[in-house]
Amino acid sequence: MKYRKQAHCLYHCEYHIVISTKYRRKIFNDGVFAFIRKKLEGIRKHYPELVFVETNHDRDHIHLLLSVPPKMSISSVVRIIKANTSRGIKQSFPFLKKVYWGTDGIWSDGYFVSTVGIDNAVIRKYIEHQGEEDSGQAELEL
Repeated sequence: MKYRKQAHCLYHCEYHIVISTKYRRKIFNDGVFAFIRKKLEGIRKHYPELVFVETNHDRDHIHLLLSVPPKMSISSVVRIIKANTSRGIKQSFPFLKKVYWGTDGIWSDGYFVSTVGIDNAVIRKYIEHQGEEDSGQAELEL
């Protein structure tokens, strides 16, 4: 497990995010997803604290495993991803103009998010042995 650090914070906040295409249209192939992946790299340049641990796609949605700092809300991160990945995609892939005529975006309004982290038993063990760890008598691996 990798912890990340900011000025006053040590954290491990990873999220599994699934973003579907509008109308669940099956628009993703390797070329379109390569464009999305390139846009995600651009997002990382502007928001270096966002770490895309893993990315993949199906025909009508993308999966992201993402490390997000506690100062950012998940809804704002999803908004950033949707806005920056849909920008310019219709110019790069003309077939999308036919698929999504009359609308600007390619993403559905909603999304799925789930936290990924330490399981309950590990946290309980950590809390139970808190005093022992401070005195150097316990060795706990998280």
